[in-house]
Amino acid sequence: MMGNSGFSGAGLRRLRDVLARHVDSGRIPGLVALVSRGGETHVEAIGTMRHDGGAPMRRDTIFRMASTSKPVAVAAAMVLLDECRLRLDDPVEPWLPELADRQVLKRMSGPLDDTVPARRPIIVRDVLTSTFGLGMDMTSLGTPIMNAIFEQGLTPDLPEPMPEPDEWMRRLGGLPLMHQPGERWQYQISSDLLGVLVARVTGRSFEAFLRERIFDPLGMKDTGFHVPADRIDRLPTLYAPDPQTGEFTVWDEAEGGRWSRPPAFQGGGGGLVSTVDDYHAYFRMLLNHGRHGGERILSRPAVELMTTNRLTPEQNAARNAMARDNVHVSFGQGQHGGWGMGMAVRTYRGDYAPIGQFGWDGGSGTSTYADPDNELTGILLTQVGMSVPDSARVIHDFWTTLYQAVD
Repeated sequence: MMGNSGFSGAGLRRLRDVLARHVDSGRIPGLVALVSRGGETHVEAIGTMRHDGGAPMRRDTIFRMASTSKPVAVAAAMVLLDECRLRLDDPVEPWLPELADRQVLKRMSGPLDDTVPARRPIIVRDVLTSTFGLGMDMTSLGTPIMNAIFEQGLTPDLPEPMPEPDEWMRRLGGLPLMHQPGERWQYQISSDLLGVLVARVTGRSFEAFLRERIFDPLGMKDTGFHVPADRIDRLPTLYAPDPQTGEFTVWDEAEGGRWSRPPAFQGGGGGLVSTVDDYHAYFRMLLNHGRHGGERILSRPAVELMTTNRLTPEQNAARNAMARDNVHVSFGQGQHGGWGMGMAVRTYRGDYAPIGQFGWDGGSGTSTYADPDNELTGILLTQVGMSVPDSARVIHDFWTTLYQAVD
């Protein structure tokens, strides 16, 4: 691997050794990692599909991408911006009438009826930058609004799956906003709302539009919102280990599990399944300013909007709080400084990765980033959820050793 690869042979050996050490520890049953720089790609598949053995991990193993769905899902909206079927500063009401005439909580911890009218309508820009006024605020657990979000089934990862989009929108429309539109970055709900918006603008399912405009042109043949029966043997068991004992608890089986059939709600916030090669094609397209081979998938300015910081310091306050005050949730992931559209963007140097790196991590133990300065992509996929820090630690060590391997 020496020569023009841009990685040192010794560095790649260390990368493999560090990943293998995590698998050998018994805490990570298996993983697949892809690193790419310039024209060279290097893949490691280590361990097994189940914690008690089973088939080996392979390069084409299909993983639940969790929140690393966000950077891919947003591309559908960028296509609509490029085609002027959406405008950044248009109100969303014509497509999402459930969100007309919003009320906003006077204070985050207050009762749901203690509100003031929204100062302005929610616009497309608010949805794309995760600032429309509602989200998963892990610093506000136990407040009436967060309880209502969970009770209404508005987020994934609950025992009950999310309802179909029209019902989901009806429930969302029954809640006040936490913050004024455009005021504050908030996690998750915007990414799911984006999928509903795309479906209503195009008159097609979110997945159908993504497939036509993003997945098929990029050759992402294993990416979607469920795994067909003829590929289900390539999906590992997903574990959410017990936080007290560390014991492996099955969160989702492949056969008959949540991803074995099409979901009622195609969630842009965390619903995709994919492979290292499919995600590599997507992030390489972003590094290539929207081009794939001879074909343009997204315009150069659309890619720049997605992959550079869109937040003011005021909007970013909640984002920094999530990273700084919820290390027990993110295990230190998420301290990047900025957010573009659908993904984190590094605006300060807090670890080995440089400013300008963009991507995101997923609660199922996934990490996907690209780095324009080094023309580098890194993708690490595991089947261990972040109920315990183990997969987050592998992710940290992956990026630490990957950057040491850059020649």
